[in-house]
Amino acid sequence: MSFNIASRLASRAGIAAVLATTVLLASCQVRPLYSETSGVAGKLSSIAFSEANSRVEQEVRNHLIFLSSRGAGEPDKADYKVEMNARSSVIDTLLVASSDESRAGRTTVSVDYTLKSNKDGHVIRAGHQSATALVDFPAQEFAKQRAIRDSENRAARQVAEFVAAEIAAALGR
Repeated sequence: MSFNIASRLASRAGIAAVLATTVLLASCQVRPLYSETSGVAGKLSSIAFSEANSRVEQEVRNHLIFLSSRGAGEPDKADYKVEMNARSSVIDTLLVASSDESRAGRTTVSVDYTLKSNKDGHVIRAGHQSATALVDFPAQEFAKQRAIRDSENRAARQVAEFVAAEIAAALGR
């Protein structure tokens, strides 16, 4: 008799779990970020970006403008403003002990940004992102400087992708 009660309780608990899962999944609203109905593409194309103060920050800014406007450039009258500060650092790795020179390094580009509404100036999203690119150091000094510049460009494009995704997610809410 107790086995019959236990089986009834187990079946009722199973039914309750299925109903709870169904309710939970019905409340979930997953939709594409750049869908036509969300309006994110229109909001992204009405973003202005702060002026750059360094070469690396200009790389990040240029790529963000391209990503947000899909190649159309900055708008004349923007609804949103992104203020950002980008910086770059190069760290030597694989130090050769006999010559005290490094053969490789790591370039990190970090961006602090704030997305604000131009209408009322309220902050929609503020954040920090960083990206790292690896670099090999050739023996020639000019080649080494060019390799560092290329790694800064790669890291700047990558961090711009991260920031653009966060901005799109914030505007999609």
